[in-house]
Amino acid sequence: MAKAEQKTKETQNSVVSFLNQIKEESKRTDCFELVSLMEKITKEKAKLWGTNLVGFGNYHYVYESGHEGDSFLVGFSPRSQNLTLYIMAGFETYESILKDLGKFKTGKSCLYIKKLEDIDRKKLKELITNSVSYMKKKYKK
Repeated sequence: MAKAEQKTKETQNSVVSFLNQIKEESKRTDCFELVSLMEKITKEKAKLWGTNLVGFGNYHYVYESGHEGDSFLVGFSPRSQNLTLYIMAGFETYESILKDLGKFKTGKSCLYIKKLEDIDRKKLKELITNSVSYMKKKYKK
């Protein structure tokens, strides 16, 4: 059986060019703020993954099924309805941070926010820092 090709991969495309295409000025500004925050936390440069995901750092995973691939430690995507932040560690152990974070929704590893002004920046920094630290420990190179 052929191995499935990973769909979303790190590219060499320009993150700045991608973000500058965002028509809504406030969303574009929020995205550049997220780049700055995530670069500081991860100490990694922003990379474009696929066509619309901005990721920072990377790790290699292997599932029990044998499926394996690479992903970013933390990232985001400017979607039409919201900013989707990818908190790869998930949210199970971060309830104390989430209760004071502000207006958001979550999926398994996705934090959906309308705009950064709806979010407590210190709590967001704490959430990202804790998630990145967890991911680095779990997937040591």
